[in-house]
Amino acid sequence: MSMPTIRQVRAFTLRGGGGDYHDQADGHWIDGQIATPMSRWPEYRITRKSFGIDVLGTLVVEIEASDGTVGFGVTTAGEIGAFIVEKHLARFVEGKSVDQIETIWEQMYGATLFYGRKGVVLNAISGVDLALWDLLAKVRKEPVHALLGGPVRDELVFYATGVRPDLAREMGFVGGKMPLVHGPAEGDEGLRANLGQLAAMRARVGPDFWLMFDCWMSLDLDYATKLAAGAREHGLKWLEECLPPDDYWGYAALRQAVPKGMMVTTGEHEATRWGFRMLLEMGCADILQPDVGWCGGMTELVKISAMADAKGVLVVPHGSSVYSYHFVVTRHNSPFAEFLMMAPAADKVVPMFTPLLLDEPVPVGGRLKASALDAPGFGVRLNPDCKLHRPHLH
Repeated sequence: MSMPTIRQVRAFTLRGGGGDYHDQADGHWIDGQIATPMSRWPEYRITRKSFGIDVLGTLVVEIEASDGTVGFGVTTAGEIGAFIVEKHLARFVEGKSVDQIETIWEQMYGATLFYGRKGVVLNAISGVDLALWDLLAKVRKEPVHALLGGPVRDELVFYATGVRPDLAREMGFVGGKMPLVHGPAEGDEGLRANLGQLAAMRARVGPDFWLMFDCWMSLDLDYATKLAAGAREHGLKWLEECLPPDDYWGYAALRQAVPKGMMVTTGEHEATRWGFRMLLEMGCADILQPDVGWCGGMTELVKISAMADAKGVLVVPHGSSVYSYHFVVTRHNSPFAEFLMMAPAADKVVPMFTPLLLDEPVPVGGRLKASALDAPGFGVRLNPDCKLHRPHLH
């Protein structure tokens, strides 16, 4: 088939209208108390919005081909990301063949090294990359997972992230990951409260249901080691992202210190094959958890997964809905997936990107058939009722 070229790249923001899980209404569990790197200051301890977790907002990247086909990707980068896409990255995309994804990625990354490497720049690159995969799959009239090699299993199995693992168990999920509430600044009293929360939840869900703690970069090695030791008797499956992302040495030490059978996981806020190479070479984690919207997109996630597979390390992407589902279903070292409970009380299953995306599949009974991902591209549409703003024309 004749491959079209790329006519135009467009970057939009969406604020206050849904689609960004960091930007939730007051009272949502996601913005309830969770230990963070800012928890040592009491004024920033209770909610993540207090220190600005919602300041970026959603970035939507659209890429239109010469035949009129449009692909899009969604990430968190807001107006800063839109500026980077329109004013810098577009020059490496427009005019190229739709199937030149590898070349486009390398040029975007190389051109932003002097001010990028991680963070919002990689978020923006990820948004462009996801839009390119969506576009190429639509041009070929195939789902993205077909471009990745096709499904290796008939269905996806999920654990749920939220404040009510007991309800997640009733909904059929294989496990529940809870936000850790108290950080080191709250001392031994906070540590006892964390372990009490875990003990109470274990009593509710029984001995066989997975329970995990999401520590969101908030701990130090000493506290994380004490938490792991205390959590052993309650069957904690893993401690997630305990330390700052750049503390590879701390993660390596923690993995050696946790009780036998307990896993250490991280990677949500890591980026590119080079960042994950450090985690792998230093033996930092049992499971890597890249976010496909932040780590460099699908192009980079494939490389990260291959490195991990060679080391015998699992890759279970952070959230990301369809953007990770299409990947997980094609990888043997991604045996299950994360589902982020987006209902304010974590008491029902709703699509992650509501209301921004239409046709977004959700697990039923904690599972999702691979056949639910068979529509072209990533299989979702932008909701026309969500008003997008294009702040930076190039």
